[in-house]
Formats: sequence, structure tokens, C-alpha cells
Amino acid sequence: MEGKKSPKRRNSDPGASFRTGAIALAFLILGFQLALFVHKAAVTRIVANRDRPDTVYIAVEPSGGQSGAGPAGESGSRGEPGPAGKRLEAASGSRPANSSEAGRPHSTDATSRHSEQARSVYEKSRQRRVENFRFDPNTVSTEELQRLGFSEKQALSIESYRAKGGRFRRKADFAKSFVVADSVFRRLEPFIDIPLVDINSADSAAFDALPGIGGWFAHKMVEYREQLHGYSCKEQLMEIYHFDREKFDALSDLICCSPSDPYPFWSGTLEDIRSHPHIRRYDTARAIILFRENTPKEQWTPQALAEAGIISPEQAERLARCRLK
Repeated sequence: MEGKKSPKRRNSDPGASFRTGAIALAFLILGFQLALFVHKAAVTRIVANRDRPDTVYIAVEPSGGQSGAGPAGESGSRGEPGPAGKRLEAASGSRPANSSEAGRPHSTDATSRHSEQARSVYEKSRQRRVENFRFDPNTVSTEELQRLGFSEKQALSIESYRAKGGRFRRKADFAKSFVVADSVFRRLEPFIDIPLVDINSADSAAFDALPGIGGWFAHKMVEYREQLHGYSCKEQLMEIYHFDREKFDALSDLICCSPSDPYPFWSGTLEDIRSHPHIRRYDTARAIILFRENTPKEQWTPQALAEAGIISPEQAERLARCRLK
């Protein structure tokens, strides 16, 4: 007679496996936290040793050769410092040069040499002294950016942006950089100094860098400046062909106009007057010469020329912006 088969043993309780896994996870988390704590403690120790080195005091033996004892050492035989004296003398590196100072204790840093790894940890972990000073974000060096509070990586990112042709035209442009936090920008905003483009001294490349200005307009801005013998005000840019109000408003806060020499209009020759961009015509220049010869000097104004019918009101308005002599 065939015996009955014994029933199969059931699998282990799944709850036990869960508890084992939970305990293992807890130990893993605890170990990770402990590793972080040890790492932080080591970094703190390295930084502390560099920022606040221990100071020891050394007593140099008298000039007569009698044995001396350092504060932390023991007496030695005549002419030779004790063991502790030897160790501390090695830390100091030298004895007092003045014989009159022999026997006097002096202080010295007993900081031990650090490995390359320790120096690397120190440089990355030490608190940098943040400074505030005026700077142009288009020309400031990476070292100066780090003095302003940026990390080396952030400073190199700004330098890379500029190397690729990027430019900060306004303070708001610097704020838009992804490495400039809002809190950092609020601190640095009063110190950002982006020079304005002087339309009386800038070259075509500086004009070309302005928003909305290409090579053609940059060339015309230089050409028109030469014809005027220098701009008298920023608004004279709108006298250039196709240089409208919209284009002017887009860059008016980025430019300035330094004083220029007056144009020889009332004191110049017939050719000087004819060469002025608001005159051009020979007969108009001749009429202005006749006006000067027959009118008192205090009445020499662009408005008087318009009232005499020599130039149009539009010409008079443009001439009124110019510095004339």
C-alpha cells in the first residue's frame, strides 16, 4: 500500500523578508550619514588647522652656551638643547639673529605641511572673503569675479560667455545670467559699472555692438559725425537716413555725447558753410555769406536765416542742435 505524501513545507513568512530588508536599509542610511559626518569633520579639521594654526613658544639657549629648557621641553646637557627643544627648534626653522635676543622666548607657527589632497580640500571648503567693488561685467577677470563671491566654475562660465561674443549691455543683462543668483545681483547691482558708448569717440565696431545697429548704420554714424565735426547731442543720430525714433529709443540709455568742437559756420569760409550737411548747396552758402555781411552779429541765428528765406524751417531746426561758431 502506497504511503501518503507529506504536504510541502510552506515558504517563509514574507513579513520576515521585509523586516530584514528594512533593517538593512536603515543600516545603509545610518552608514551614509556617518560617512558624511566623518567627511565634514575631516574637512572642518583641515580648514581649522590652516585658518587657526597652533602657536608654540621657543626659548633659545643663552649665548654663554648654558643649557636651557623650552616651555614644553626638558633640560639638556651643556651646549645642547633637550629633545623637546630640538623638535621645537625644527618647527621654528631659525634662531633669533640678534644675539641680544638670545634666551628670549619667541612665537612661531607650528603648522605641519599639508598634502596636495588636504590643500585641495582647504581651497574648496574654506569660506571666501566676499568683496564689493565697482566692476564692468564685460571686462572683469575671473579672479576678480571670485573676489566678488562667484565660484571658480561660475567665473569661468561668465568668461566663456564673453569669449563667444556675449556682451552685457545693461545691468539687467548681467542679472539674466544663469550663474548670477537674485540675491547676488541685488548685492552687486550698485557696483556694476558698464561704460556708455561715447558717440563722439567710438569707432564703427563699438557702434556695431549696440542693439539694432549693423555694419551699415555703424558706418553711417561715423560718416555723419565727420560731416558735423562731432555730434552736439544724441538726438542728431535720428538725422541719419532710416535712423528712426524706435531705433534711437532702443539704445539711447547706452550712449552718451561728449562735447565736440564747434563747427566753423558763422566764422568759416564759403566752402565751410557749403560742406555742412544741413546746407550742401553753393547758392545757399553764398546767401549766408551775404546775410553775415549785412546783418549785425547778434542776429546770426538759424532762426533768422529761416525768417530771411535762406533756409527752410526744417534746416533751421537741425542747425539749432549744432554747436556753431
